[in-house]
Amino acid sequence: MVERILYNVVGGIIERLGSLAFQEIGLIWGVKDELHKLQETVAGFQAVLLDAEQKQAINEVKLWLESVKDAVYEADDGLDEFDIEAQRRQMMRGNTEVSKKVRLLFSSSNQLALGLKMGHKIKDINKRFCEIASHRTFHLEVNRQDTRFIIRERVTHSFVRKENIIGRDEDKKAIIQLLLDPISTENVSTISIFGFGGLGKTALAQLIFNDEVIQNHFELKIWACVSIVFDLDILAKKILKADKLDMDQLQNDLREKVDGKKYLLVLDDMWNENREKWLSFKYLLMGGGKNSRILITTRSETVAKISDTTKPYTLRGLNEEQSWSLFKEMAFKDGKEPENSTIKAIGKEVARKCQGVPLAIRTVCGMLCTKHHESEWLNFKDKKLSKISQEENDILPTLKLSYDVLPSHLKHCFAYCNLFPLDYEIYVPRVIQLWVAQGLITPSNENECLEDVAYEYFMDLLRRSFFQDEEKDASGIIKSCKMHDLMNELAILVSGSRSAIVDPNQKNFSEKLCHLSFNFHVDLSNWKLPTSLLKANKIRTFLFPRQEFSTAVEESLCNSFCSTIVSNFKSLRILSLNVIRMTTLPSCLRKMKHLRYLDLSHNPIKRLPDWIVELQILETLDLSGCNHLVELPSGIGKMINFRHFNLIGCNKLTRIPRGLGELTGLRTLGRFALSTDNSMLGDNAGLGELARLNELRGVLYIRNLRHKKDVMSESNGGATLKEKQHLCSLGLFWKRGEDVNAVDEKDISMSLEVLQPHPNLNKLSVRFYGGVRFASWLWMCNLTSLRLLSIENCPYLASIPEEISNLTSLQKLQIGYCPNLASLPEGIRRLPYLSTLKIWECLMLWFRCKKETGEDWHKIAHIPDIDIY
Repeated sequence: MVERILYNVVGGIIERLGSLAFQEIGLIWGVKDELHKLQETVAGFQAVLLDAEQKQAINEVKLWLESVKDAVYEADDGLDEFDIEAQRRQMMRGNTEVSKKVRLLFSSSNQLALGLKMGHKIKDINKRFCEIASHRTFHLEVNRQDTRFIIRERVTHSFVRKENIIGRDEDKKAIIQLLLDPISTENVSTISIFGFGGLGKTALAQLIFNDEVIQNHFELKIWACVSIVFDLDILAKKILKADKLDMDQLQNDLREKVDGKKYLLVLDDMWNENREKWLSFKYLLMGGGKNSRILITTRSETVAKISDTTKPYTLRGLNEEQSWSLFKEMAFKDGKEPENSTIKAIGKEVARKCQGVPLAIRTVCGMLCTKHHESEWLNFKDKKLSKISQEENDILPTLKLSYDVLPSHLKHCFAYCNLFPLDYEIYVPRVIQLWVAQGLITPSNENECLEDVAYEYFMDLLRRSFFQDEEKDASGIIKSCKMHDLMNELAILVSGSRSAIVDPNQKNFSEKLCHLSFNFHVDLSNWKLPTSLLKANKIRTFLFPRQEFSTAVEESLCNSFCSTIVSNFKSLRILSLNVIRMTTLPSCLRKMKHLRYLDLSHNPIKRLPDWIVELQILETLDLSGCNHLVELPSGIGKMINFRHFNLIGCNKLTRIPRGLGELTGLRTLGRFALSTDNSMLGDNAGLGELARLNELRGVLYIRNLRHKKDVMSESNGGATLKEKQHLCSLGLFWKRGEDVNAVDEKDISMSLEVLQPHPNLNKLSVRFYGGVRFASWLWMCNLTSLRLLSIENCPYLASIPEEISNLTSLQKLQIGYCPNLASLPEGIRRLPYLSTLKIWECLMLWFRCKKETGEDWHKIAHIPDIDIY
């Protein structure tokens, strides 16, 4: 199967070879000409890659392409060493302590040795590419990246027997109501049925098209199967059932056909996402009679939006009862349940496996209806849907059509998701980081953030129904999703033999394997890597998606396991060692020079070793949930490629070393702790370290804030939070137990004043603040995006001002452990979207609201969820 990831890897090699940093090092090492030759050679291979991928059915082409892949990955690994040296030179140019240590590496003797080594390596890579090129005896066309496959279009018609459609009565009723209601002031309005392939959108549209009410309501009814190609002349010919070649005559006939008539036009299986094409077509139809309707079926939410749909109707799978009814109808004679209890139980289990997809149920039943013996049903029970569909040639080919029409960059991102097991909750920021680490993201210009581009890729796939069950965070950003089982099977199908999910008892693996994950909890005390897997020395991805919390294992087991990985998988880009309960990081990992992504989350590690900064091209280090971690290495500022340094849940981490502010490309941090030890302030990061980190996004908790002006003032290096426009959630937590009686009230106020965030903030939490009132920015700085405000453990807070009404997007307000807070402002009543008000352990406030005034906050009509206790 096509592996378009290779195209991106090759593109990355070409880009690196052409960079100024590589040219500079090539000149120093005397290999500039060899690098240029390699760039030209690789570009030549890239030009024919797409054609080669399409011709893999020819065995000779397939074998040649495999050798190209091996050579490309080897070249990519070799160029990492150039990257490392280029970055060392960059650090050497600085005037920091780092530069003094790095300069030793650039002595003339070191440069000569490195130059000779790298010169030989580049020549060897060039030689290998030349040999591969000489072995090609077949012709390949030069392609561009946007080359599409030739895809056979679907053909549908308007007829269906209503007794064949089961479980869609409510959907039919809802859509007919939309067709009949006067929902638009325009003569012609559009309604879309949206959902992934196989759900029965066409069957539902057929059912509606032939309904008696619809037949009587519309004067003219037209059915057209649009499919992949959306050209005005072709579509006009389908509607008119004509073969005229003159476009002017076609458009004239089309307008004449619909003008003045109340019509229903069904456009089945529409894929066009070009709004201009749609508008050009729609303008020809606008002369229809009042309350004319266009009904679209599509797999893409984008199609629904560009076609001016008032509200797309999202078609879901059948429920369990409906699935079983359809299954019975298709699998058993006269639709009656079998008398054999075993066959009935297997039937129900198989029906559940189809997850409400009518096409899957019909396909499975087509195979089972000829099986009458219990033994035949038992043999069938454990088959995967992918195997069933390959035999029946129905389910996955239908779904694969959605994959085939994807642009190349979305194809390889979707295929990579085959590494997530069935029913796995996919954490979207994580999958984005994995895509970036594997080089799958291609920005259109150098100023675009890779993560933002990757999120758009994800949204494109979501809109095309490759993902589902999405969950959003407080800011409306999608944080998690799932893949339907059939989509998971499709991802496995298109990813090919170089990607695999490992089962507990699996023993045999392809030596060509590049990406793998483990569909079970790996317990190092009783599981070892299979011998055949150790021969797959090209592995680039090593994931533990299903890892669970377990008891600590012996340090020797962790060291042995990591040593095996390092010895055998030298090309790893992505390595997850999450939740394996290691207490120290094995020193052998310092050899993993190609790592971009290292997941150490939820391990009881206390300290990170200083050598970790030698992993210079590392982009993501996930330490989330490492709640024993107390110290970070002092040289953290050397990690200039860091994009994600996840410290969420590192609750014992009470200080950040100086140098963090050098990581200006940092997108994720999560936690920033100021030191509580005044004697070590010179060695630790102050708020000023945050000043240059304006690309931070997501969540940031700042802990151990002080009320003293000399610690917090902006003139001494403030955090400049108001420059961090991408932050969604901010936590401001002062040092607990600080004696604020010894601090001037103006200093207390200043300690909050300098922490003004950007107006884009969605969530704000304030704890242990020692002031009587909050800084004015909280209410007055136009925080119009703020959706959640949490105020806790503020013992001296006396009031909340009326200006809280300026927080016009606020949905949830939480106030706890504020014993001196005596009243709530009337401004709360003017918050239009406030739906939740939680107040606890605020004795004076509770007494005033409940006892003194008799005021009952539960009678505030527009706040449905109020809890004061």
